[in-house]
Amino acid sequence: MLKPIRIQLKVLGVCILVALELGVALSANAQETKPLINATLEGVVLDANTQDPLAGATLQLAGVTHMTKTDRNGQFLFVTGQMLPLTVIVSYVGYATKEVVVTESPATIALERSATGLGEVVVTSRRRRELLLDVPIPVSVIGGALADEAGAFNVNRLKELVPTVQLYSSNPRNTGLSIRGLGTTFGLTNDGIDPGVGFYVDGVYYARTAATTLDFIDIEQIEVLRGPQGTLFGKNTVAGAFNVTTRKPTFTPEGRAELSYGNYGFIQAKASVSGPLTKHLAARLSFSGTQRDGLLYNVATQQRLNDLNNVGLRGQLLYVPTENLQVLVTGDASRQRPNGYAQVFAGVAPTQRSAYRQFEKIIADLGYELPSRNPFDRLIDHDTPWQSGQDLGGVSANVDVKVGPGTLTSTTAWRYWNWMPSNDRDFTGLQGLALSQAPSRHEQWSQEVRWAGDFSPNLSAVVGLFAFGQSLNADPAHTEESGRDQWRFSQNSESPLWQTPGLLEGYGIKTYPSLKTFSGAVFAQVDWAITPRLRLLPGIRLNYDDKSVNFRRETYGGLETDDPDLLAIKNTVYSAQAFEADIDDTDVSGQLTVAFKATDKINTFATFSTGFRPVGLNLGGLPRENGQTMLELAVIKPERVRHYEVGVKAQPTRNVSLGLTAYNTDVADYQAQVQAADLAVNRGYLANAEKIRVRGLEFDANIRFNNFLSIYGALAYTDGKYVTFVNAPPPLEETGGPTFKDISGGELPGISKWAASFGGEAATKTVDFLGQAGEFIFALDGFYRSSFSSNPSPSAYLVVDGYTLLNARAGFRTIAGASLFLWVRNAFDTDYFEQLLPGGGNAGHYAGVLGDPRTYGVTLRYAF
Repeated sequence: MLKPIRIQLKVLGVCILVALELGVALSANAQETKPLINATLEGVVLDANTQDPLAGATLQLAGVTHMTKTDRNGQFLFVTGQMLPLTVIVSYVGYATKEVVVTESPATIALERSATGLGEVVVTSRRRRELLLDVPIPVSVIGGALADEAGAFNVNRLKELVPTVQLYSSNPRNTGLSIRGLGTTFGLTNDGIDPGVGFYVDGVYYARTAATTLDFIDIEQIEVLRGPQGTLFGKNTVAGAFNVTTRKPTFTPEGRAELSYGNYGFIQAKASVSGPLTKHLAARLSFSGTQRDGLLYNVATQQRLNDLNNVGLRGQLLYVPTENLQVLVTGDASRQRPNGYAQVFAGVAPTQRSAYRQFEKIIADLGYELPSRNPFDRLIDHDTPWQSGQDLGGVSANVDVKVGPGTLTSTTAWRYWNWMPSNDRDFTGLQGLALSQAPSRHEQWSQEVRWAGDFSPNLSAVVGLFAFGQSLNADPAHTEESGRDQWRFSQNSESPLWQTPGLLEGYGIKTYPSLKTFSGAVFAQVDWAITPRLRLLPGIRLNYDDKSVNFRRETYGGLETDDPDLLAIKNTVYSAQAFEADIDDTDVSGQLTVAFKATDKINTFATFSTGFRPVGLNLGGLPRENGQTMLELAVIKPERVRHYEVGVKAQPTRNVSLGLTAYNTDVADYQAQVQAADLAVNRGYLANAEKIRVRGLEFDANIRFNNFLSIYGALAYTDGKYVTFVNAPPPLEETGGPTFKDISGGELPGISKWAASFGGEAATKTVDFLGQAGEFIFALDGFYRSSFSSNPSPSAYLVVDGYTLLNARAGFRTIAGASLFLWVRNAFDTDYFEQLLPGGGNAGHYAGVLGDPRTYGVTLRYAF
């Protein structure tokens, strides 16, 4: 399995070399272009605070290929055929890139030191470029440079920089993305409900959270919006949104290549090249590839599992015929072929079942010993291969055209996701479940048309239409099959008939779920400046959803028999199910925000909003009661949200930014994913909790002590509870007792009461090193979270202990030229779980998703 990926990485390496050679040629061409006339532009580039000259700053003339650098005294000279005024783009390592219109020569250009980490100041979350301080929404922003340097190449690593984000993944399909504890249901994925957190890349909505496990490709910026969204863009979401922006094609040639090596055979290669094809057409091509050896060892097969094998490609064409029209066409494709996503045995909970039905008695009767009872030995002996192959990609077209006092944006997209899994859901070397596979094929299309602009100096608005359709089908069927040992796990009486040879071996179910959905919406939000300091922002959304499902499940295999007693045993394990549903729903939601700018440095806001998650459909099988399938659970009620929030953002000095937010979210008919002691719903099923509540406080700060030392921190307190959930399944240790339990007052899963991110960076002044101008840096990033429940029904055994991670990096950084970094992640080699999961059928044992051990390596980057 590794060989094709290694070949792809070798091909990627060749592509990087080609990109570098092309970049050198483009750069040389840019610097050797002969002017038409002997006009000059000269000046100096300075630090805005200290007025020190900046040596090695890069200056480019916008729209043409001319570029130059400042000398040791910060001075520059352009020889150009153009006449003043000229637009110059100035960039320098550690400083914010600046676009300046120069009207006279010589010119003095002052650059501001970049804010660190989460303090990037320009966002587009309200569909306009504006300062973060002025946005009356709680937003965390991570620049692409920080994500690259911190090794946050996917969302799972990115969560360490934003403490209000939770991501849990037992494999790509079973990935839950939440903000403030709300979003994707916790546990194994049920495809019949919509995500509660929107995930957007360049304005395109991604319907499958599996996309969050893939590598980012050439990221410019990531904005994490907290709270219900839907009056500004795209799909309605109840918890927030990820707004990912990639780097766009440029009309000035540029390129970048990066290669990383680390322990456990880690290799990561990235490359991008961009430049003009014609006067009005520019292109960008970007690659990413990651490979790492497995972190678990299978003592039975003598293979390493849970490796990384990802390859991604993105191509873009930017057409700008006039200043009033811009067209961006994008195509991307990513492939993931890991040998892994295996979970390790983590422990045993005594259940309320009879003594002969306890896990320890079961494995003793089968003469089985676990390879290790310490999960952090990272040893397994699973007999079913773990496979998590997925292909994901698509095409999109963004058109921006100036219409009146604003911009009309059209985003058209088609995407696909193909899923090819295999799992060992009994988590042992026994053949309890011999097969657990849910291969799927997903396609989606979306169309958004949005206008954003100013009606007057005091009144602006965003108005839009959104349409989305998707289909999800088994490819060709979802399969779950019992092995030779399943009789002992499923045995519910001491009848000798359970030991009938071959009774359950090879007995299984093939499921054929088919889901089709359509969602359409009209949305609008107005920003009215009542006074220069007081603003009112009302918003509204009208949403229509139509969903249809065809669910069919058939049994097969096992012992062929007409004996009614043996058939009854088989039916207690698996039974056929079938149902159809076609439902539609119309909902109205909205929000009202009042923003008051007390001073130029303090902005406050208060928001009330409502939201909803559309009706859900159970696509993982339905539980049974008294031998009858509970068909009433086929359709799940819509989830309805009432949200209150107040916040303050402040920048008391130019080197300090602070933010504080308090919120309360009440959810009625919360769509919960729950686990049952029934193999027929091994993946769990959906149910409505009558009411839940999440409330919390969030604080963040960025401080720059001088031009060369900066720190950041973010602290989140989150309290999530089931206010009312009367008929919830019992926790693992109460399996064998009552079928349902009132867990009202219990903690919601996946939520740590306390979570924090912190870090800082120290940098030297600009120095010459190996003939390059740059800076030496040292940075630390830390992440802490307290313990949390890892089961929908609170369990004393399925609680993940709190942990702290510390990452560090040091090296030499340049804007143009070669940069070199040494890095370490989880520096203290902390052992921790990311998730705990009960075994299929709730025999009492449970498994764990392990966090990565200490990893370290080196990264070499070259940019021009």
